[in-house]
Amino acid sequence: MAALNLSCCYYHHRFQSHSPPPTNVPILLSHRNNISISPKSPLTSFHHKRHHSNLLVLATTMATNVQEDLPPALDSTSEPPSVFDGTTRLYISYTCPYAQRVWITRNCKGLQEKIKLVPIDLKNRPDWYKEKVYPANKVPALEHNNEVKGESLDLIKYIDTNFEGPSLYPDDTIKQEFGEELLSYTNTFYKSVTTSLKGDGFNDAAAAFDYIEKALSKFDDGPFFLAQFSLVDIAYAPFIERFQPYLLDVKKYDIKVGRPKLAVWIEEMNKNDDFNQTRRDPKELVESYRKRYLSSS
Repeated sequence: MAALNLSCCYYHHRFQSHSPPPTNVPILLSHRNNISISPKSPLTSFHHKRHHSNLLVLATTMATNVQEDLPPALDSTSEPPSVFDGTTRLYISYTCPYAQRVWITRNCKGLQEKIKLVPIDLKNRPDWYKEKVYPANKVPALEHNNEVKGESLDLIKYIDTNFEGPSLYPDDTIKQEFGEELLSYTNTFYKSVTTSLKGDGFNDAAAAFDYIEKALSKFDDGPFFLAQFSLVDIAYAPFIERFQPYLLDVKKYDIKVGRPKLAVWIEEMNKNDDFNQTRRDPKELVESYRKRYLSSS
């Protein structure tokens, strides 16, 4: 994961804008070669089952119904925050899918008031970030209890375990084990799809999306990877958000064709307002991938 996280240091500077993403614009990719944006959708809820003291706890996608006024990204001219003053801070980039994982987790736990977002401009990042905050000079990073931790998959587990809010991982042992398998596959998924983006063939990408379809078919008591919404969905969502419109627009390849479980999963994720608040304009995503892959081909 560490090697791939470097993409948030170097690749994502290709985005033209470091402004906050537009709010509440779920992507609807219902028709081949047609990308559209829906107007603000009403808040919808997901059901996350967790057995505790024989009670079924239901959580919603919008744990606190918070609509944030997102801050601008800090650059080399910005003053540093008061590091280690007791404030819990999540350092992200609005353009980084790895950071987006942790941002989504924060939102789904309802921690908007407890974990402060500190967006960093990766194209013009401040020196103090490496010197005073995180020597690895990458995002995401979490400042908590006078320590700074990194690596996106570690952080989503850490936030789910160490902060209040609805649990984002099942108690069921079989689902837990399958969840770990799927989290371990994320790097392979990313590499397989990007290999296809760099060339003319789709074998690697098709196999990766077939794996996702099969994984989504394992449990029949819900539409998500572990049936109920979990950290696994959060881990994959930022990458599928990017791959889907690019493949459709540039390669004319619809990842949903022949994959009904994946199609339903995308539809359900489009209803998740905590996720939607972190998303980029799909046109911006496509343009970024065009610059990355077409210019190097």
